[in-house]
Amino acid sequence: MDLGIRGRKAIVCAASKGLGRACAVSLAHEGVDLVITARTAEVLECTADEIRKATGVRVAAVPGDITTDAGRAAALAACPEPDILVNNAGGPPPGDFRDWDRETWIRAINANMLTPIFMIRAVVDGMISRRFGRIVNITSASVKSPIPTLGMSNGARAGLTGFVAGLARQVARHNVSINNLLPGPFLTDRLRSTASSTSGKTVDEVIAERAAGTPAGRVGDPAELGDACAFLCGAHAGFIVGQNLLLDGGAFNATLG
Repeated sequence: MDLGIRGRKAIVCAASKGLGRACAVSLAHEGVDLVITARTAEVLECTADEIRKATGVRVAAVPGDITTDAGRAAALAACPEPDILVNNAGGPPPGDFRDWDRETWIRAINANMLTPIFMIRAVVDGMISRRFGRIVNITSASVKSPIPTLGMSNGARAGLTGFVAGLARQVARHNVSINNLLPGPFLTDRLRSTASSTSGKTVDEVIAERAAGTPAGRVGDPAELGDACAFLCGAHAGFIVGQNLLLDGGAFNATLG
């Protein structure tokens, strides 16, 4: 299926590896030119080079921390009029909420709620004026089914979800769609790092348990989420507005999502 976005321009945040990288790769295979960001310049440039060689699209690697004013400014300077924005940032660490002070909470809210809102604010009016825009926020399955040890992620991402629910319906008439992807367990460094914090079990044991806990019987391949992202960014997805697409192998058990 041709998604109808060849030649479009996208900013993909935190895209040097993991789910962000998967989104960038899938968009590139659809002929989308990319600006990708991440904090580690060497890894980011390696990813950019791999995508260029595999797809032939233009890829600009913009190192920086997207959760800072400077990082956002750098990404937007490289692509001031994106057709597509994929918001993504690393999740806050697990733990007990009794141990988190105000500054720890502020960092989580800044990364996983305010940063995507600031990026949306920077690009949405241009999308409206050009009569095309696709914004996809990578949040978490914890928005639907909170994970006890990930309280900061539960809270910050739920806040973003509430904001998007209102804004998406204000801009949809201009062919600008905003939706969220809610990943469950995917085989990424994030899954490995949270698994390593589980006392008394190896990382492989924890990942195997997560796999067994899904009806699909496995954890997700990041490419699956990348392709879902590309579809939501496609020209044919403009009637999908303010939705939360859960990719968790069926772990969330409900008749209606």
